[in-house]
Amino acid sequence: MAQNVHTSPAWIRNLFFWFGIIATICYRAIVVLNHYSKSISLLAWYVGTIGFILYFWHRYIVSEKRVKLIVEHDLIASVAKTNLSQDQIDANEYILTTLLSTKEKWNYIVIFVTSILALIIGLYLDFFS
Repeated sequence: MAQNVHTSPAWIRNLFFWFGIIATICYRAIVVLNHYSKSISLLAWYVGTIGFILYFWHRYIVSEKRVKLIVEHDLIASVAKTNLSQDQIDANEYILTTLLSTKEKWNYIVIFVTSILALIIGLYLDFFS
């Protein structure tokens, strides 16, 4: 197996999963927290924003790695040469083709970059102005 073909340890995958879950909960909680405590609401915003930066950076890396592996190993053509049934070939080709053509990485980039910008602006406004 090629050196770049491996999954991250389960604890790493779980860590990034929980970054995304905690960030989402924090962002949703801001609506309620605004009615009780500005400082706790602000804390939830920072935790959520940093969580989204980490989560979407990770998702981008995973997406790029998948595309690279599909292209480098010519997986779409390889599937057609197997002894799989035509339905299995079609299903695999669909999965691989959509992974190559998806615009998900642009979603990840936009969320990552705008989260970093929001964090920088938030830090400036909250602590330096």
